[in-house]
Amino acid sequence: MKLDRFHTSFQLNGISFASVEEMLTYTAGFSDDIHQFLENWFSKDTFIIVKTSGSTGVPKEIKLQKSQMINSALATGTFFDLKENTIALLCLPTEYIAGKMMLIRALVLGWQLDVVAPNSFPLRGIKKQYDFTAMVPLQLENSLAELPQIKKLIVGGGVVSNQLQAKIQTSICAVFATYGMTETITHIAVKRLNNPLSIQVDSEQKSFQKEFYQTLPNVEIYKDARNCLVIKAPNVSNEVIFTNDSIYLVSDHQFEWLGRLDNVINSGGVKLHPEIIEEKLSKIISNRFFVTGIPNEQLGEKLVLVVEQPFASVEFKKSLKLEIAQLKLLKKFEVPKDIYFVNEFIETDTKKVQRKKTLDLLKY
Repeated sequence: MKLDRFHTSFQLNGISFASVEEMLTYTAGFSDDIHQFLENWFSKDTFIIVKTSGSTGVPKEIKLQKSQMINSALATGTFFDLKENTIALLCLPTEYIAGKMMLIRALVLGWQLDVVAPNSFPLRGIKKQYDFTAMVPLQLENSLAELPQIKKLIVGGGVVSNQLQAKIQTSICAVFATYGMTETITHIAVKRLNNPLSIQVDSEQKSFQKEFYQTLPNVEIYKDARNCLVIKAPNVSNEVIFTNDSIYLVSDHQFEWLGRLDNVINSGGVKLHPEIIEEKLSKIISNRFFVTGIPNEQLGEKLVLVVEQPFASVEFKKSLKLEIAQLKLLKKFEVPKDIYFVNEFIETDTKKVQRKKTLDLLKY
């Protein structure tokens, strides 16, 4: 596909376009972000400048090759069997890569794409049926009643809690968690989150293990000496990507994500993965929360729990401590030494919790 072209079946909000100029004129009237992105996309430049989310550090700008963004769109279309005239919904901000890629998939594959405001309730008031969309966990949580309107949904930008996974188990919408980053042009692997554990892909049935991520086409994975994921995906990245994600490597195409190496807590010589502890605690905590380490003279780092709970009462705090003490899933060293409560977590623009900045709110 040439960079100054788009699929003839492409529609935006039900409107077809005879030329790039016609498309740009239309988008100038309803979305500055989409208009600006499309101007850049159809320019003579061979790359796009995109911002990282900043969830694990300072947001930065990186260059992505347009040809590799097209390859990513084709891989998603192949993997999920999303051909031309797929009816899709864009409800993510186009300022970041996930929203940009929904537009590119539609342009490249010839989808009928509807755009709604990227808020926390993307399906509110919408009665239309869609083949495909992408959301963040908060949007999924707020769209449970409308999920039957979606056939396939990918969710990224954060971990989907056990409580939320339980709520989607009986939904007819096929929901997938995604693994990826801006540098890999969104997802390079997906994991089925609800039943049944099979969907039709490329005109054949493929089964998915709930606990494992499965790579997209033309993606190789292995682990390094740190037991962190290494990604070789030449169709979407010129570089081999060494991540800080601790994994259990199941096969050449499947892995289990254990957590971020950056987040590992060394408490008295015991290395703790916050994400593993958080999964256990999610059985009893419905509020947003995270566990982390804070400096401690005896242990080096002390494991603490931070809960988003405005005006937490004394009774609430006592009840939570008791439930944690009685949770048999937790090993002795996985029990938080202290619990802190904050009124509201600090987030990135893409609704990812910024742990360090939130922790800075506390006095400990």
